[in-house]
Amino acid sequence: MGSCVGSHRRRERANSGIEAGDGNTNQAVILGKNQPLKHERLKWKSEVPLTDGQLRSKRDEFWDTAPAFEGRKEIWDALKAAAQAAENQDYGLAQAIIDGANISLPNGTLTDCYDELGNRYQLPIYCLTAPANMGDEHGGENEVGTDLEVLSSGGAEAVIKVRLSLTSKDLKLTVRTADTILVAKRRLQVSTNIPPTHQRWFYGGKLLNDKTRIEDVKIPPGYVVQVVVMPDQPLPIVS
Repeated sequence: MGSCVGSHRRRERANSGIEAGDGNTNQAVILGKNQPLKHERLKWKSEVPLTDGQLRSKRDEFWDTAPAFEGRKEIWDALKAAAQAAENQDYGLAQAIIDGANISLPNGTLTDCYDELGNRYQLPIYCLTAPANMGDEHGGENEVGTDLEVLSSGGAEAVIKVRLSLTSKDLKLTVRTADTILVAKRRLQVSTNIPPTHQRWFYGGKLLNDKTRIEDVKIPPGYVVQVVVMPDQPLPIVS
């Protein structure tokens, strides 16, 4: 898990450099100029494929324990909000959060940050973006073309309307009332090539958990489920 190391630096105005003293040594290190957040996703691969649930658990564990390290809780909260905004490609919001909290980014990424007091905050890459080799809930890496027969989970057949953030077009998706949201995501993958790990389903302004069943959401006929598609995914195939 990532760590936070106390450090001190001298802030300069305009385009001056940033000097920081390492908490373990007296040697000053030039960290470089403060840079705006880069509008790009960091790419990495997990040694062992993570499921969406495992990734969320790792992130929750980090954000729950990070304030216990040396640093300020309000900065950790701001970094969490900025990381979530950046992952959704809302870089304007992410930058506004960073600026509002007076956070400096010597490298233009959230992996290495400093507050105005010189405290250092390091975010693990898994808190910033999903790995390229995300696995499904059965332990294998995601593949397009999931067999619908395997997805059968009982209940009555139902048709729901989903709206993809990439195209703002509505699609009708046939599901079963006993399906979980994760199963419904896999059904959507069959027609759009969008892996479940890169779908975020929202209804009534609330994020739907993968373990929630369709019948528990109680979606009235004609109402729309918003599907936010994570970046760097292929455009949906809309027939």
